[in-house]
Amino acid sequence: MSTADSKDTKLPDPYRLHYELQGSGGDADPALLFLHGFMGSGRDWTETVEALPECRCVLADLPGHGLSAGCPPGVYPMPQAALALLAVLDALGIGQCVPVGYSMGARLALYVALTHPDRCRAVVLESGSPGLASEREREARREWDESKASELERQGLDAFLEDWYRQPLFQSIHRDEARFTALMKRRRHNDPAGLARSLQLMGTGSQPSLWPQLPRMPFPWLAVAGELDPRYRKTMQDMVSLSENGRLVTLPDAGHNTHFENPEAFSRALREFLVSCR
Repeated sequence: MSTADSKDTKLPDPYRLHYELQGSGGDADPALLFLHGFMGSGRDWTETVEALPECRCVLADLPGHGLSAGCPPGVYPMPQAALALLAVLDALGIGQCVPVGYSMGARLALYVALTHPDRCRAVVLESGSPGLASEREREARREWDESKASELERQGLDAFLEDWYRQPLFQSIHRDEARFTALMKRRRHNDPAGLARSLQLMGTGSQPSLWPQLPRMPFPWLAVAGELDPRYRKTMQDMVSLSENGRLVTLPDAGHNTHFENPEAFSRALREFLVSCR
């Protein structure tokens, strides 16, 4: 493990995250490890994976989400969640992978890349961040995450979903009402208690700041942002400026969730990056 987090970590009991294995890539090729965002599941990546039939793809359900909703509390913090993902790779006989993460999944993908670089060949971060730089920012965010977790448990999932997707960050996702309705239907399959615990234990306020480690990223990495998401486009531009191995791709006609809002452009950018890494 690198200096991004020097604490000893272990996985509580032999727990394994739920995952699906798709694609026909050979054992010699690095697998793609897809990590979804908050309230998502591995199946959020179905369109992307279908556009990459030549790749071996692992679609994981992160702690508290999808069919990993019942995992023990000790799996939720980022260091243990990273170990749980490595346990999935070990079970599949996968030595190295390319983590591909969106939002919350991008934060986790970055953590895996920086703390377990021997297990990664490259990394793709969609609308992600390295966390918050100062303890004051992290404390304020932890309070916000805790308040949202309380709202979720108090209001129930339906009301929470309505509030969550009214945030300005997700304004552009409402443009295609049919696709948005389908997305909301998938989100309603989640377990409120698992989601609340995810906010509390793997939210942005709870993770360590990874800003100081970005200049030491040892392999190529791609930052993907939507042109309609100025907040994360700026964050990811700042990240790329600190690392000689990173580059930013801005996708047109997309906001925060680029692989949902413009799946063709996202899949094309991902494929071009993978080819460049060979």
